[in-house]
Amino acid sequence: MKITVTPESFQLAEAFTISRGSRTQADVLTVRITDGGVTGWGECVPYARYNETLESVTDQINSLPPALDRDILASALAPGAARNAVDCALWDLEAKSAGKRVWQLAGLGAPGPQLTTYTLSLDTPENMRASAAKNAHRPLLKIKLGTADDMARLEAVREGAPKARIIVDANEGWTADVYSDLAPHLLRLGVELVEQPLPAGKDDMLAEIARPLPVCADESAHDRSSLPDLKGKYDVVNIKLDKTGGLTEALALKFQALEQGFDVMVGCMVGSSLAMAPAVIVAQGALVTDLDAPLLLSQDRATPLKFDDAGVHPPQAELWG
Repeated sequence: MKITVTPESFQLAEAFTISRGSRTQADVLTVRITDGGVTGWGECVPYARYNETLESVTDQINSLPPALDRDILASALAPGAARNAVDCALWDLEAKSAGKRVWQLAGLGAPGPQLTTYTLSLDTPENMRASAAKNAHRPLLKIKLGTADDMARLEAVREGAPKARIIVDANEGWTADVYSDLAPHLLRLGVELVEQPLPAGKDDMLAEIARPLPVCADESAHDRSSLPDLKGKYDVVNIKLDKTGGLTEALALKFQALEQGFDVMVGCMVGSSLAMAPAVIVAQGALVTDLDAPLLLSQDRATPLKFDDAGVHPPQAELWG
C-alpha cells in the first residue's frame, strides 16, 4: 500500500469572506492510496481555526503505517482533516477494488440529488444586496455574518432576494447580547436557522436564553464525542467530514445525532468536488445540505459534481466512490 499527499489550489470565482477573514483560493491536500494496482483518492481542507496547516496535516498523513485500514486509521489519527482525506481515499479504494459504489459497501440505499444552499460571503450591505439579487433565483441562501453590525446586512439580503429561503452563519462572531437582539429580526425576515451564533466553548448561554429559531452547532460539533455537550443548547448538528475525520465517523455521527433528537445539517469547507463527493452520501435526508463549495470555484476537478435545479447530485464513479 502506497500513500501520497499532494497540495493543490483551486481559484475562487471571487473572494470569499467570513468573520475570521477572506480567501481567494481553496488550498487542499489530495491523498492517493494505491494497493494492488488500484488507486483511491480523497481530499481535505486543513483549517487554521483547528490549528491545521497544509504542512502539519501532510506530516500526520505521512506518519501513518504502511499497512492501513479504516479501523487502524481511527486509532492512529484524531478526527480532523488528515484522517478525513485518508478515510475517504480508503472508501474509494475499496469501492474500486470491489467494483461497487460506496453506498452499497456502507449498506445504504442509492443516493439522489439534494437541494443545497448557496453561500453569500460577508461584505458591505450594498454588496450583499447585489449578491442576493444576483442569486435570488436560488431556493436557499446562506448568509455569512458574525459582526455587531449585521442588521443592515440582513435587511439588504432580504431586499435583494425577497422570495428565497434564508439561513445565517455567524461563525462564532456574536455575543449572547447581540444574538438576543438579532433573534426577533431573524424571525421577522424569515430566517429559518442560525448556525454557530456564539463561540465554541462559550456557548452555554444558549441553554439559558430563548431559541426562537433552530440553532445549529458547527464549530462546537466535531464527532460523536461532541454530542453530550450540545444537548439543551443546539437543535441541529452540522456534520463536516474535515471535522469528523472522514465518511466513517460522519455516518456514525449522523445516525447517533438523529437518534438523540437532533436534526442534521451537512456542510463543508471550501474545497473541490472531490471533497464534497462523500459528503453527498451523508447528506441524504438531512434538514439542510450545504455543499455549494464547487459553485464558488472558477476551476474544479476533471469530473465535477453535477449541480442543477434538483440540487447537488451524487458523484460519478470517475470522481469518487
